[in-house]
Amino acid sequence: MSAEIEKAAERVAKLQAQIDKVSGPLADAEAQLRAAEDAEKVRRAEREIEYSREFAGTWMGRAEEAANSGDDAHQRFLDTLSAEPWFAAYVEYRAARHKRGYVMTEAQRAQRIIGEAVTVPEQRYYAAQILDEIMDRVEKESMQLADDFNQSLVAQREDYVAAQGD
Repeated sequence: MSAEIEKAAERVAKLQAQIDKVSGPLADAEAQLRAAEDAEKVRRAEREIEYSREFAGTWMGRAEEAANSGDDAHQRFLDTLSAEPWFAAYVEYRAARHKRGYVMTEAQRAQRIIGEAVTVPEQRYYAAQILDEIMDRVEKESMQLADDFNQSLVAQREDYVAAQGD
């Protein structure tokens, strides 16, 4: 047994020597890695400060440029919207409300000129409800589609329940 112990001890010593031989360069490499990481953190922090100084000095121009960058798209949107038949119809509908207002204003002016008591009521202004009207229509039509789907589900269930087992 002592020969086996001696052999195992020699093997452990040999492996320990290999570990010692490799651990020195490993420790050096780890230290170099930490130093490189620390240097990179410092470099990045300095670059972030540089960038922040530059950005803080130019933010107003950048913000204005960003705000104006959508001008062409907005104009294209308005042009496209104006060309839509549904939009033209809504504009015509809204114009009728304004036309009524012009008639009422002219009637009030006419009554004042001829010395009559002004009996024409003041124009009532109606806010444009286009988004509400669109959403109301979307909800109405989407509920109808959903109801149609639900009826098909109920019919499937009823058909299944009513079917005779084969």
